[in-house]
Amino acid sequence: MPEGITAECLMENIMETISDNLPKQKKASFSEDKKLNSVSSEFNRLFGRQKPVHHLLGGGKSADVLLWRDKTISVSCLAGATIVWVLFEWLNYNFLTLLSLAIVIGIVAQFVWKTASGILNRSPSEVPRLVLPEQVFINIGKLVGGEVNRGLNFLQDVACGGNMKQFLVVVLSLLAVAIIGSWCNLLTVIYIGFVAAHTLPVLYERYENEVDSFVSNVLDQFQHNYRKLDTHVLSRIPTGKFRGKKFE
Repeated sequence: MPEGITAECLMENIMETISDNLPKQKKASFSEDKKLNSVSSEFNRLFGRQKPVHHLLGGGKSADVLLWRDKTISVSCLAGATIVWVLFEWLNYNFLTLLSLAIVIGIVAQFVWKTASGILNRSPSEVPRLVLPEQVFINIGKLVGGEVNRGLNFLQDVACGGNMKQFLVVVLSLLAVAIIGSWCNLLTVIYIGFVAAHTLPVLYERYENEVDSFVSNVLDQFQHNYRKLDTHVLSRIPTGKFRGKKFE
């Protein structure tokens, strides 16, 4: 052993080395636990979501409206939909009646504008004309036609694909929609969907962790029950493709 180094000094050096390494190990383990928690939280996100809600909703002006980033427009849209629903459902107005009244109000307003400007200024001012661009209707037609064709293709694939499980799920879903439609009319269903689109996303963004945890537990229970159903019932149903006989 070199001179000047005693056993006590050697033990003190060893203890200092151990004490210096312990905090680092604790910090490392804490960071690893934090990473594991973050990874598990990502897996528990609703539907495996990894992007913010604003990005999933399109990230544009529509997402700002649905998430109440622009409260003025959000309140205006929700109030307008509520007024339309109250007029048709509670006050029992007819669409043709409201359309006729709106056109009458527009014509009278333009007539008063034209007449009053001629009386006051002796030179009638030009009333602004409302002209809708044709490209708007073309884009709407393409969008609606594309979605309708996509839905028809999906339904035909379900009917002719031979997947019995998917066929049963679609049939039961359509029956559920039919039952809901017997309780209320189409306008009420559309209004409920509109209100849900303007309230559920912002509530989910505010209580994201609680909702993800609850939905994760519900999905785990649903998957557990579905495995039982699949084992005892669905797995015994033949899944081969249905092929009709060819007649020559």
